[in-house]
Amino acid sequence: MLVYTKPRRKQLLLVEDNDIERQSLSELLGHEQVDITMTEDGAHAWEAISQKSFDCVVLDLRLPDMSGFELLERMRKAPALRDLPVIVFTGKELTDEEEIRLRELSQSIVLKGVDSPERLLDQATLFLHLVTAQLPQDKQRMLERVRQSDDALAGKKVLVVDDDIRNIFALTSLLESHGIEVVSCETGREAIAKVDEDPDLDMVLMDIMMPEVDGYETMHRIRQNPKHRLLPILALTAKAMKGDRERCLQAGASDYIAKPVNTEELLAWLRIWLFGKKKKAVGR
Repeated sequence: MLVYTKPRRKQLLLVEDNDIERQSLSELLGHEQVDITMTEDGAHAWEAISQKSFDCVVLDLRLPDMSGFELLERMRKAPALRDLPVIVFTGKELTDEEEIRLRELSQSIVLKGVDSPERLLDQATLFLHLVTAQLPQDKQRMLERVRQSDDALAGKKVLVVDDDIRNIFALTSLLESHGIEVVSCETGREAIAKVDEDPDLDMVLMDIMMPEVDGYETMHRIRQNPKHRLLPILALTAKAMKGDRERCLQAGASDYIAKPVNTEELLAWLRIWLFGKKKKAVGR
């Protein structure tokens, strides 16, 4: 006898002090696969995540009792919350230092704007591991719009680092089909040199398992140069084991995904990290 078990509903914590905005975001992100817990300040948010397990947090930086930065710092000091994905959704104008700090504390930053609801939905779908085809039709259409436009990707320059030329070819074909300029290299030493000599790089895709200088050491050396503190580096690892993400982040990665690479997941990460970066001028 086969017993069908319904999949567990995803748990999302929404932290927003504006009543209208909070309700609007709840309607945007909520559906039959997601339960949303809403709080209006940092104290209640901390109480919620201390008592309940969440799959993702959407956080506004401007809260009445504490800053979003303070809440994020507190979360990162709690071992059980360190890997909890946080999407910062804010209208606050960020300084370079604030952006650096947020990149270290959260998985994603969405600045409120014209297409920000679609981008927020896209990123929440990624972090909650939702299947797009199972979402309500209106939300599927929103995701189609943001994914088909690819304004976040077109004209960007990405360095692919992998010792297997077949992987470089596959990734290059995918990225170029979305308007991305690709440069590549097969060793960690080459990668360090390329990052140092090319200020136009927008992002790096870094294989971890490489001979001589592996991806961990390569990322560590790249981050030693203060000029590269904000350069997004997405680690690609063939061994998706517990602790991999933390080790990648400690080495300098912005985040990581496991091989074999899921195309939609990779493109979603690229949109997260490349959105807002200026396109290169033609012929530059």
